[in-house]
Amino acid sequence: MALTPAGQALVEHAQQVISTINRMAADMGDYAAGLRGQVRMWANTSAVIQFLPGDLARFSSQNPAIRLSLEEKLSHEIISALIQEKIDIGIFADNIPSGQVQKSLYRFDQLVLLVPSSHALRGSSPVYFKDVLHEGFVGLSDGSALLVRMQEAALAAEKSLRLRVQVSSFDAICRMIEAGLGIGLLPRASVRPEILGTGLHAVDLLDSWAERTLWIGVRNEHSLTPDALRLYAFLKRARHASQNNEAVPLP
Repeated sequence: MALTPAGQALVEHAQQVISTINRMAADMGDYAAGLRGQVRMWANTSAVIQFLPGDLARFSSQNPAIRLSLEEKLSHEIISALIQEKIDIGIFADNIPSGQVQKSLYRFDQLVLLVPSSHALRGSSPVYFKDVLHEGFVGLSDGSALLVRMQEAALAAEKSLRLRVQVSSFDAICRMIEAGLGIGLLPRASVRPEILGTGLHAVDLLDSWAERTLWIGVRNEHSLTPDALRLYAFLKRARHASQNNEAVPLP
């Protein structure tokens, strides 16, 4: 036996209804347990790996009654979700058009060239990206802000980006480079410290675009719930507090 197209459509709708009911039950359970509200947030991989764990842990310790719902998404997906008001807060890269989104500076990160321990560039002085474009690269999946930046830089240099392997996570990029399948670009702070200097070596880039800006954005600050506004204000100040090793003051 096999489902007809109508039956398959019915199954998909039923799964969506069940998922919605489960989320509703979880939300109501949170209220019953004393949680005040929920803040929906999407962030790109760079923010999730480098900065958000510490920032959200500090916020949660000061605001235990607020439930945080975080998902890792591509920057263009985050901006689209903000515009459609599917989420409250988003963190995304600076090279993706942000349209009608209200945004503020969240963090800076520094891209470096990663090479395996056997590579000729190991321990070399800083290089320009255009001078390594003859190499095979390990990159993220299509649509990621980091891959777009690499493609744009190759286009500006009038060269092609030779992608040998594409994966969906920073850790997978590191493992592929460590295995000798190519070289790649990643934010320095996203690379596991235990493999830098052993399996991988970081080479600084001379290109100005290697320093990226991560933005924190909302559709409309005035339409945020009090809990979402509290988190938004907290994260906008988190960069200064982390630089000075201070606790982020509550709004």
